[in-house]
Amino acid sequence: MASGVERPDLAALHELEQVLRHLEGELAGWRRRALSAESRVEDMEASAEAGAGGTRSRELEEENRTLFQRLELARGRVTDLLERLRFLEQQGGNGEAER
Repeated sequence: MASGVERPDLAALHELEQVLRHLEGELAGWRRRALSAESRVEDMEASAEAGAGGTRSRELEEENRTLFQRLELARGRVTDLLERLRFLEQQGGNGEAER
C-alpha cells in the first residue's frame, strides 16, 4: 500500500468521531437546560403549595373583576351616547325638513 493515501474507512471513522463529539456537547447542553427547568418547576410548585402563588392569583382575579366592572360601565356610557347621537341626528333631520 502507498503510504500517502488515507483509507476511506478511516476518514469516515474520523468524521463520525467529530460528529459524536459535537452531539455529546449538544446533549450535555440540553441536559443542563432540562435540569435547570426541572429545578425551576420544583421551586414554583413549592411556592404554590406554600400559598405564594395563591395570593397573586387572588390579586389578579380581583383586578379582573374591577376591570370587568369598569368595562360594563363604559359600555353603558357608550350606549347612552349612541342613543343621544341618534336622537340629535333625528332632530337635525326633522329641522331641515321644516325649513
